[in-house]
Amino acid sequence: MTDAAELKRRTAELLAAHPPADTATTDFLKARFDAGLAWVHFPEGLGGLGAPRSLQAVVDAGLAAAGAPDNDPRRLGIGLGMAAPTILKYGTEEQKQRFLRPLWVGEEVWCQLFSEPGAGSDLAALGTRAVRESGGDWVVNGQKVWTSSAHVARWAILIARTDPDVPKHAGITYFLCDMTDPGVEVRPLRQITGEAEFNEVFLTDVRIPDSRRLGEVGDGWRVAQTTLNNERVAIGGMRLPREGGMIGPVSKTWRERPELRTHDLHQRLLKLWVEAEAARLAGERLRQQLVAGQPGYEGSGMKLGFARLNQEISGLEVELLGAEGLLYDDWTMRRPEMVDFTGREAGYRYLRSKGNSIEGGTSEVLLNIVAERVLGLPSEPRTDKDVAWKDLAR
Repeated sequence: MTDAAELKRRTAELLAAHPPADTATTDFLKARFDAGLAWVHFPEGLGGLGAPRSLQAVVDAGLAAAGAPDNDPRRLGIGLGMAAPTILKYGTEEQKQRFLRPLWVGEEVWCQLFSEPGAGSDLAALGTRAVRESGGDWVVNGQKVWTSSAHVARWAILIARTDPDVPKHAGITYFLCDMTDPGVEVRPLRQITGEAEFNEVFLTDVRIPDSRRLGEVGDGWRVAQTTLNNERVAIGGMRLPREGGMIGPVSKTWRERPELRTHDLHQRLLKLWVEAEAARLAGERLRQQLVAGQPGYEGSGMKLGFARLNQEISGLEVELLGAEGLLYDDWTMRRPEMVDFTGREAGYRYLRSKGNSIEGGTSEVLLNIVAERVLGLPSEPRTDKDVAWKDLAR
């Protein structure tokens, strides 16, 4: 049984064998993974020790105190938060051994090929086709959209339709797609901020070996639910200090610019500050629940609150700044590796937050999930659940 004392001992041994000041970052991270200190709740040999998830904090604290490097989790968010738990749950031993170490170390960035132009909110309606050839390989054709980090990703988690003759949820299969394979084309999507952190991805006769299928044929929707649940937890339940995130900059401006204050803005800021703090504490509670098992649908509620709060707080910040809030520092077309909400000014935060209610599941879909699967309310009538995908109106 691995306990806190054992993890402290192992952490000390890692630091002694690989002093952070004298060890290249990648080498240190590889050694940490091999020592089972990457994610301690994963199995031995896969970056963990089979320890309680709650004990990860013991390792993280010891490494942080020694100045050890991390693996830049914001840059690797899709791989760490979505691909890794799905591969762990449904992958073969060969897949786990091949993908988890370079994913965690940061040698391979991941993206997510789920949404399509005609299948965003209704993801199960996706039309990207994967057809199996006699040799066992799958040939994939279709288009994906709103793909974060596709321009820097080596691998992608991909869902495609493998059987159009059954209802839409039943005919989907989950794959791991090499973004460097012939037939994969990534095009930037310029956003309202001027940047293009999103992309559209065209798949033309892309060959995927059956060894890179995750889960059973036709079971992709169930596999994808693991990914989506983890995605919403990653977006809405990220760990923040008090006044972390969007509430931080507007609170700082309020304190430093008393000439901008009004009674009405004060009341609104107080309300949003309390809501942001409540959301932060709810996220802490959700992470404590994760210690006992896989994330539930509570992540959908957290992601809902994250989107609404970001949009309301950024709107208040622009109002507080008055004419200054209308300024925008840079419309340069860039393709960043990650979103930086607090590294730019108020105008950027205001524009970028508009996407929060779309990405990672639209707020409308998440409201239905919370209503049906958390509150137990009756679902809306659906006429397409038992109809073959090929017979659906499109």
